[in-house]
Amino acid sequence: MDKNLIIDVGVHTGEDTEFYLKKGFRVIGIEANPDIYENTKKKLGAYIETSQLILLNVAVSSQNQSVTFYVNLDKSFWSTTSLDFVRRNEFFGTSSTAITVEGRTFENILQEFGIPYYLKVDIEGADILCLQALHKFETKPQFLSIESAQTSWNDLLAELALLKELGYKKFKAINQKDVPKQVCPFPAKEGEYIKHQFEYGASGIFGEETPGNWLSETEVLKVYKYVFLQYRLFESNGFFNQFSLGKMLLDKLQLKLAWYDTHASL
Repeated sequence: MDKNLIIDVGVHTGEDTEFYLKKGFRVIGIEANPDIYENTKKKLGAYIETSQLILLNVAVSSQNQSVTFYVNLDKSFWSTTSLDFVRRNEFFGTSSTAITVEGRTFENILQEFGIPYYLKVDIEGADILCLQALHKFETKPQFLSIESAQTSWNDLLAELALLKELGYKKFKAINQKDVPKQVCPFPAKEGEYIKHQFEYGASGIFGEETPGNWLSETEVLKVYKYVFLQYRLFESNGFFNQFSLGKMLLDKLQLKLAWYDTHASL
């Protein structure tokens, strides 16, 4: 494991990657969308020139071959290789266009660049491929984070079971809606101390700097049971939205549910 290396799977516009770079880490960034890749490459060009950042324009895939990538035309961060996610996105009123991009297995990427200290994964519908690839390596990242399953309790259980198989024992459920409120601790517990204002949609701080206490699997599942109850009651296809009065009430309240990232530590 390279203690100075972070792999950011799902760079998007570079909001997280830039944070890691400013804290002094080397970063391997992965972004499938060619247009966003080019813009982010220009934005972070100074770090690429010094080799602190290597940016890959590939999609994580089950095979090393071209794959279909669905670019979301309304919310670029919802772009995906998963048809299930395309259908979900259509349900929420967005549309996508299909393009062909280079695909690489995450095992192949790890073989080339090594095991990172922290692995951040946020690729709509394909996070699990990165976790499965770790099975093939004796050494694991000290910390990792993935966007938690939100629509299927069984999928969430499967994610946690896989993390346990990989040797992860401590967990946190991080409310991503609160990320813009996060403040980097001083003195720093990870890398160098910097003042940083997180954008909405960023993954936020990581490792020992994440807010709250580390939880056992049983404890984090209690957190997620409450989260899933909220989803079932208030989501677009939840209980209250089945009735006109419930829809009116939710519209008036302008209730915006959070999504959660699962952070794990060995």
